[in-house]
Amino acid sequence: MNSFPDGFRALILGASGGIGQAFVQALQANPRCTQVVGLHRHSEPCLDFDIEASIGAAAAQLHNSGKFHLIINAAGLLHTADFSPEKKLGDLNYAQLEATFRVNTLGPALVLRHFCPLLDTQRSVLAVISAKVGSIEDNRLGGWYSYRASKAALNMLLKTAAIEVKRSNPQAVLVSLHPGTVNTGLSKPFKGEQIGRQPLLAVGEMLQTLNQLKPADSGTFVAYNGEKLPW
Repeated sequence: MNSFPDGFRALILGASGGIGQAFVQALQANPRCTQVVGLHRHSEPCLDFDIEASIGAAAAQLHNSGKFHLIINAAGLLHTADFSPEKKLGDLNYAQLEATFRVNTLGPALVLRHFCPLLDTQRSVLAVISAKVGSIEDNRLGGWYSYRASKAALNMLLKTAAIEVKRSNPQAVLVSLHPGTVNTGLSKPFKGEQIGRQPLLAVGEMLQTLNQLKPADSGTFVAYNGEKLPW
């Protein structure tokens, strides 16, 4: 992480999930990182995408502690005990669409609103974990309606925010980040244990890519290996 200043500060949102925990662990082990703050439903302050007010309140509570050089939203939802990704139009329903959009799109939208002002003005990166299946151009198989759509909407929000933030903080980099298949609870029903990379390995690859990003890369969709992805 040599592109970040010595003693940089990091903030991980969704820090209780498989990828979020790995980000916290990797950054805590980085000697250049002086502080890692992890937020989730049960942290202090708490961050719960089902409670809109918690997002702004968490940002407000962190405001006086100083700016962050790295902010990563690692929260995401693909399935629950009540539903799995839709395979056909006949599976669509409000409950699943709303639940998926709340975690993958609406919550991160409010993260952009409230946490972008916490970005350092000399060197900072804000990444939202997206997914390659959210690429409209790359969609060749269909299915997974709410997950695909929620990530596509997230990508648009990120792109639009990047344009606005550039005006007031031209050194900030805002990106959508595809993590690839990672062996976590999210991917477990889809052979994640067999084909997914271990979380710390995946996070190491993502951090390496984030480290290489420059202000000109703001508002792009990138994969864990640095590949630029189509919207």
